[in-house]
Amino acid sequence: MEVNNNTRLLQLQEILSKETDELHELSMKEIMEKLKFVFGPEANFDKRTLKRDMEVLEEAGFEVIQNKGDFGKTLYSYQDRVFETYQLRLLNDAVLSAKFITEKEKKDLIQRIKNLTSKHIAKTLPDPLLFNQSANDGYQLVKLNIDHVHTAIAEQKVLLYQYGKYNMKKEFEYNRDGSTYEVEPYALIWQNDFYYLIGRFRGTGEMRHYRLDRMRNIRLSEERFRKEEINIQDYVDQSFHMFAGENTWIKVQFHASLLNVVLDRFGLDASIQQVDEEHFLLSTKAKMSTGLVAWIMQWGRKAKVVSPEALKEEVREEVRAMFEGYGLE
Repeated sequence: MEVNNNTRLLQLQEILSKETDELHELSMKEIMEKLKFVFGPEANFDKRTLKRDMEVLEEAGFEVIQNKGDFGKTLYSYQDRVFETYQLRLLNDAVLSAKFITEKEKKDLIQRIKNLTSKHIAKTLPDPLLFNQSANDGYQLVKLNIDHVHTAIAEQKVLLYQYGKYNMKKEFEYNRDGSTYEVEPYALIWQNDFYYLIGRFRGTGEMRHYRLDRMRNIRLSEERFRKEEINIQDYVDQSFHMFAGENTWIKVQFHASLLNVVLDRFGLDASIQQVDEEHFLLSTKAKMSTGLVAWIMQWGRKAKVVSPEALKEEVREEVRAMFEGYGLE
């Protein structure tokens, strides 16, 4: 590579960005050696010129930190990162845990995340592991659908698409004989390891949610809609495991050992009342659904529905079916 003012300045910036951070600094001698590695051993660099280069970088917003090292040696580093290290770890873990992202794409995304910091910090970020949970060809659809949905939300345009699920043969089948869904999109959220579109289904006027990886042939219509004031967080909180249903007040008695489980699910503002030394009562508004029944039943004898009667009966029916399935009376 030919040495000139532009190439020298760019390589200096690259060295400081990739080779230094809060815990790793370089002396002027070390910087010159690394520049020689890039441009060749015959290249010569002047300390005064490199210091002026650093001043130019500073003026452009690239802050070069100077500290005194051993024997009064000046050490240089770049520490002003877009992301803190813990934030990079959060991004890294989110990519690794996403079931719908393919292994190949995970490796690419994590490498890009590592490029946002120094090589020293990048080494501390975990590499993609084989979790056996990377998905499939459907990911290519999800990548496109994410952009379509976000655009529709921003421009308040009605979304048109087909929707379905897999059958016992693992073949994808369309709902409603493949007819087109018309939905006014309100939000795209990440829940239970999947993306969900939350929007108003025009067929009934209800707020519903749809898994993004089960949407097909998605497109934006030219028709715009007016958003209503809807608390999306309340909708999510009341939709157990993203199952739909009617809102109703429920009361469930739990064993004291499940207190933190309930608080994790409903938050510290949840209405709970101590019943005795071993039990407490949760009162909340939730959606009557199979998801709610399944969530309650997973706690076995440690959870007991107090009201409403309809929910109690649904749990009883599920218990009876389980007994019959195991040949018990």
